[in-house]
Amino acid sequence: MRTGHQGTGPGAITPDGCAVELYSRLPSGPEADIIAAAVPPGAHILELGSGVGRMTHPLLERGFTVTAVDESAEMLERVRGARTICSPIEDLDLGETFDVVLLASFLVHAGDIEVRRGLLRTCVRHVAKGGCVLIQREGADYHTNLPRERVDPSGFTVRILSSEPVGDGVNSVHAEYVFPDAIWTQTFRARPLTKDQFEEALEEAGLTVDKYLTEDGIWVRAMSS
Repeated sequence: MRTGHQGTGPGAITPDGCAVELYSRLPSGPEADIIAAAVPPGAHILELGSGVGRMTHPLLERGFTVTAVDESAEMLERVRGARTICSPIEDLDLGETFDVVLLASFLVHAGDIEVRRGLLRTCVRHVAKGGCVLIQREGADYHTNLPRERVDPSGFTVRILSSEPVGDGVNSVHAEYVFPDAIWTQTFRARPLTKDQFEEALEEAGLTVDKYLTEDGIWVRAMSS
């Protein structure tokens, strides 16, 4: 387990506290449409932190070529139709570049600053000249609008129960996913970033914001500077 991360519930739990079976049940959501609207048709995408393929599979269906990277072999076993690579993201060096590098799942908010720097360096290392990096940020009230819950139409409830400071600007977030037949929890560490702090972190890595893709500022397209 990564420091400060843990998970409970049926099945395998990854080093960051994610449950493989849980993520296999989660619907894909609107992410693939947001990504497809922001990148060229048929682009080659490097997806960092793909998990079980919740975004991978809809992207493949839309005609993209995807290389899916995750540090969990159990997660990657659920991915179909994409090239898969099992590796920590911050250590990845494939010696090749891609039209699009995708860093979703709020990974840019890693509690450990050195891990965040490693993630962003991996993005820069793998984006082709003229390509772009798509990043998913936390919403402005992610750590303050608590507790909150959302009942999904497919029949489960997700609750973000708490976000407690643990020092050095990092919070410990506790989430719960309730299905009719199972309950999973995840505790993880996240570093809230203002818009300015987010942009400074990108600039340090050699990236500049090209466009905020959604009104809430959660999805961002960045280019190598």
